[in-house]
Amino acid sequence: AYSSTADQTDSTPCIAAKGFDLCKAYAELGEGNTIAANFLAINKQVKLPELFGDKTFAVRDRMNARYGQGRIDVWMPTREMAKEFGVKRVKMEVY
Repeated sequence: AYSSTADQTDSTPCIAAKGFDLCKAYAELGEGNTIAANFLAINKQVKLPELFGDKTFAVRDRMNARYGQGRIDVWMPTREMAKEFGVKRVKMEVY
């Protein structure tokens, strides 16, 4: 998982790929539903049922190229939440 901090992203940590404002969306919705992935199209819908049940996430961001293909990053509103979530291996459903 990752959060909107400059050391995990870039100099505009709330702005994801294609200009989506993660922080504003979280403030309006009260929850996050964004993932970063390099191997899926922007706005592609996915589910991670083992972790989040029927909740749908959208690909709205990209990861550093060093992570290659087949990995995703779930956006969390705080660094503490991202660290607590950690690294997990789960099945992903792509829609």
